[in-house]
Amino acid sequence: MKKLDIITFGRAAVDLNAVEYNMPMEETMTFKKYVGGSPANIAIGTSKLGLKAGMIAKVSDDQHGNFVIDYMNKVGVETSSIKKDTEGRKIGLTFTEIKSPEECSILMYRDQAADLYLSVDDFNEDYIKSAETLLISGTALSQSPSREAALHAMDIAKKNGVEVIFELDYRPYTWKSEAETSVYMSLAARSADIVIGTRDEFNVLENSEGNSDEESVQELFNYSPHLVVVKHGVKGSKAFTRDGEVIEGDIYKTQVLKTFGAGDSFASGFIYALKKEKGIQEALKYGSAAASIVVSKHSSSDAMPTVEEIEQLIHSQEG
Repeated sequence: MKKLDIITFGRAAVDLNAVEYNMPMEETMTFKKYVGGSPANIAIGTSKLGLKAGMIAKVSDDQHGNFVIDYMNKVGVETSSIKKDTEGRKIGLTFTEIKSPEECSILMYRDQAADLYLSVDDFNEDYIKSAETLLISGTALSQSPSREAALHAMDIAKKNGVEVIFELDYRPYTWKSEAETSVYMSLAARSADIVIGTRDEFNVLENSEGNSDEESVQELFNYSPHLVVVKHGVKGSKAFTRDGEVIEGDIYKTQVLKTFGAGDSFASGFIYALKKEKGIQEALKYGSAAASIVVSKHSSSDAMPTVEEIEQLIHSQEG
């Protein structure tokens, strides 16, 4: 198999984004369909940036599952390890509400969702060995058998010298308790090479709201990670390296339409720049610029930018 730059693992879903803006979901009558799910979006985002991306996932064996796989193929994602559920489970659905640029929400239907039944039998060691990087989504750890499959994939990667990125991707409604969440997210974070998440997600990982970025990072540096990125929304982001370097990310102004999709696009731009050996400072710029582009548009997956769009935004605001 041709060497892949990155394989993402976990949630592939369908987003139904409100077409009518500035109104509550109760009054919204029209939605537009897109591929969704954080690891799916990151696979799409990195592929659109020119990386060779694949995905390990499970989707419903119906029209929605076909839609996801067809779209992935169209944008160049390698889909041989996106399996169809054979026991009638449906794909996760996410409805979005756009009341204002500052007030958006998502409503997920994920009870017995197909991606949570991804198992160790749905992928093989050779597929993971074919990649330089494996990205695990935190949601994949929320239930069994997806949980064991994700940890098994990480174990295969570590044994074969494949870099592991853990993207926290915390969705509270898929977990049973805060204590359970902390146990499994900590286990994955400690085994990863790179950890990316929001400040709120790191609080969930630690089951605490009192830690600073520095405290969170130093705890993880007792284990495998060598790079940790903590995102603070409109306040920017910080990257911490094991050798003590702290790099602050820039913010790029944009006309915000909605708030969701920023994290996935940030990860895509950040990973792309790291892969191209642009350095951590530039990677934060690419991630931030990608996020600014996506929050200005209606979708998450479809709005994932090109390299040219990212670089144009960076250059336009840096003079």
